[in-house]
Amino acid sequence: MSPRREVLGTGAGKSDADGTSAEGAKRLLDARPEQDRLEHTAEGQLRPRRLSEFIGQSELVARVSIVLEAARLRGETSDHFLFGGPPGLGKTSLASLIANEMGTNFRVTAGPALVRQGDLAAILSDLREGDVFFIDEIHRIPRNVEEMLYIAMEDYKIDILVGKGPTARSVRLDLEPFTLVGATTRVGMLTGPLRDRFGVICRLEFYSVDELTEIIFRSARILGIVIEPDAAGEIARRSRGTPRLANRLLKRVRDFAAVAGCSEIGLDLAREGLEAFGVDELGLDNVDLQLLGLLCNEFAGRAVGIASLAVSLGEDRETVEDFYEPYLVQRGMVLRTPRGRVATERAYRHLGLSYVPDVTGSLLFDISSDINAGDL
Repeated sequence: MSPRREVLGTGAGKSDADGTSAEGAKRLLDARPEQDRLEHTAEGQLRPRRLSEFIGQSELVARVSIVLEAARLRGETSDHFLFGGPPGLGKTSLASLIANEMGTNFRVTAGPALVRQGDLAAILSDLREGDVFFIDEIHRIPRNVEEMLYIAMEDYKIDILVGKGPTARSVRLDLEPFTLVGATTRVGMLTGPLRDRFGVICRLEFYSVDELTEIIFRSARILGIVIEPDAAGEIARRSRGTPRLANRLLKRVRDFAAVAGCSEIGLDLAREGLEAFGVDELGLDNVDLQLLGLLCNEFAGRAVGIASLAVSLGEDRETVEDFYEPYLVQRGMVLRTPRGRVATERAYRHLGLSYVPDVTGSLLFDISSDINAGDL
């Protein structure tokens, strides 16, 4: 195997999710990877270098280790991997670790960057034996490009059309055996033929507070931050179960401590810093509170369609569904019903309001004539 190198593919990097507003892009608690480009400290500095250093996702890491070790014992290229799950849980880090463990090159690109078949063919034809080819947001690959991946993943060949008109002909090119690693926040949007060609399909889950605390301690050591255990735990509890957010909040608390003239981060300082950046004790920011306020106040406890909720927030539907709503559902503050979104009693308590049950609760499975079903 050749020495490992990391190469950015065509349009490398992670592009913005469809329809993300400017306000949403600036959220401190936005777990999308492009937010970390604003950080002065490179994200790669905090990434683990070996699978043994990866914290959390123990069952998933064990499965990946078995597949990689088996491939090494056979002297073969590893099977293809598909990692699914919310943003910020470590899909890119795992892809990089696969290349590290196999001692091969790491080639990176993003699904939206592969506009034409030629874009994909240029990358595939440049891969060396055993290289790891990582495609982030793989569900956003155009259909014509995706079809080229089918034969490349199975037979390590691609067909290229040369010429135009009556003289055009198809030329088949042989590829070096490679490992494709796909990452997606929407596994359900992958077509069946593409999904079935991955030999290992894994879903990353949210991290526990203990796991996040361990990640914060590790990042603090790397960044030279002195932090007390209680302070690390407080940051972990407000990190939405997401390592990327935990590292970002740690950096912001570090900034707050530096301005305050403190060399060590204690519990009180961590709380003050997090509150200064608009992160409350449950890890909610102003956008989350605005969404809950709309459900509890403006809509007075009634079920609200996702389209109406998005318009009230000034966001598009996909942004609300993908980035704002999941954590509130996970915390038990918002319910998804056939009629729309409903705030729970816990949401009212968090806002300091008296609980108002859904007055149309008896119509749980009845779509009334004045509600547009497409709004749900």
